[in-house]
Amino acid sequence: MSRIGKMPVALPKGVTVSIGDGGIQVKGPKGELSRKLVENIEIRKEDNTLHFVPKDDSNRTKAFHGLVRTLVNNMVVGVTEGFIRKLKIVGVGYRGEMKGNTLVLNVGYSKPKEYNLPKGIGGTVSKDGVIELTGIDKEELGDVCAKIRRIRKPDSYKGKGIRYIDEVVRIKPGKSASKG
Repeated sequence: MSRIGKMPVALPKGVTVSIGDGGIQVKGPKGELSRKLVENIEIRKEDNTLHFVPKDDSNRTKAFHGLVRTLVNNMVVGVTEGFIRKLKIVGVGYRGEMKGNTLVLNVGYSKPKEYNLPKGIGGTVSKDGVIELTGIDKEELGDVCAKIRRIRKPDSYKGKGIRYIDEVVRIKPGKSASKG
């Protein structure tokens, strides 16, 4: 059995969970999330905890045991606290701004690039070029961050572009550095 799958998920106050029809629905103070689940893993609700029990010993069930527990835990954390991801715009003249629910990026193209944030994802852009995205669905938030980063990936020679706040970009030496 999975070590992660064996750990119970604690339900904070204000969170309600309904299990049925091959899925789970979690409601909390920040919103509501639902997800379909693997049919070979049973979720038992005891007091204020959720336990995940595999129904058989197949390789597929073993592979999904820890994953299902982690996905449900992310749902519980999302509806109570939410998630925050930060991106940084690096480059001379590169900047971004929020217009309503649209992120407008000036990152070296002839026209500004616009990205409409999906429902459930909010964002702000600070003066020093930090894009802060918030949401309750961790999977969707990570997908949105990856799409925004893809607009202008960090350049490996000058380091310009959009990167995660904790991302380390290795700068390559140019042609002049190889001569000698």
